[in-house]
Amino acid sequence: MSEQRQTVRVTINGESVKREVEVRTLLSDFIRHDLDRKGTHVGCEHGVCGACTVLLDGRPVRSCLMLAVQADGHEVETVESLLGPEGELNPLQRRFHENHGLQCGFCTPGILMAVSGAVEAGATLEETLETVLPGHLCRCTGYVNIRESIRQAWPELSGE
Repeated sequence: MSEQRQTVRVTINGESVKREVEVRTLLSDFIRHDLDRKGTHVGCEHGVCGACTVLLDGRPVRSCLMLAVQADGHEVETVESLLGPEGELNPLQRRFHENHGLQCGFCTPGILMAVSGAVEAGATLEETLETVLPGHLCRCTGYVNIRESIRQAWPELSGE
């Protein structure tokens, strides 16, 4: 049986790319293996842990639950997109660093992208803390420093 392949065109972190992929390739695998963006982590592969969260047209999605072909024609942002032009950390990344909001760091890219998506959607700080964080599993931190990092970065992120 021959494998089915399809061309996928996406804009990833502002760069237009075109690749031929097997139709059953997950978006997370496409990002990590085909496009060599290693910041997107794959944890549970069931959409539960949130580590693979990326933004698709500005909205958070679990990239382990989507096929790459479903992203065809769309804009994908990964954690690499958060860095400034000179490689500087954005306000949320900086606060995570300053407040020890990460330990092993495995869950961090997904949380950063989900919070970024919440900001883009116009969510409030409390909505973000109450609805975004519960969708991400972190076994190291207990979320205290993560919450504090988000609180401190929020005014700068949201323009409040």
